[in-house]
Amino acid sequence: MGKKLNFFKEAVLTAKTSGTITPSSRFLAEKMLKGINFNNINLIVELGSGNGVITKHILDKLQPNNHLICFEINEMFYQELLKIEHPQLTVLNTSAEFLIAEIQKQGFKNVDSIISSLPLSIIPKEISQNILNESYKSLNSNGTYVQFQYTLDYYKKLKKLFGKENVRLKFEALNIPPAFIYKCTKK
Repeated sequence: MGKKLNFFKEAVLTAKTSGTITPSSRFLAEKMLKGINFNNINLIVELGSGNGVITKHILDKLQPNNHLICFEINEMFYQELLKIEHPQLTVLNTSAEFLIAEIQKQGFKNVDSIISSLPLSIIPKEISQNILNESYKSLNSNGTYVQFQYTLDYYKKLKKLFGKENVRLKFEALNIPPAFIYKCTKK
């Protein structure tokens, strides 16, 4: 119960950047990762990792050739993520606006899959657009960008960026609150 209470306290204190007051459910995490072929990827990036709920699901699926880089700007959540000991995990306390430069510092050129829990609707528009542009540019051809949101605000923006036919919408009711999942493929 202590971790959930700590998450709630931190989320309330930082509502403008965390975008939620409850951690993601395992159902949401599983639906976000469904369809990612971990056998054929080198680098997966997680944006807005929070306290690591989805991070742990990703780590459970990693293959020996996979690496996970997490971006988290909230200091308390960043410190929680550092407690996860895994040789294929790198945790960065920096904004996803600098995704390309940061992955290059880690020795990677491109990303195969991005899992994002960033609250795009409450991030200033210029910053959220920069993050989306960095994400798109960083992806390999046929790379995937998976984003969850509590609204449909970003559906049109993602279709414009990735192309209408390359964005699929899913819904997860077993999450508090229920969430929309955008699954985008770079062609």
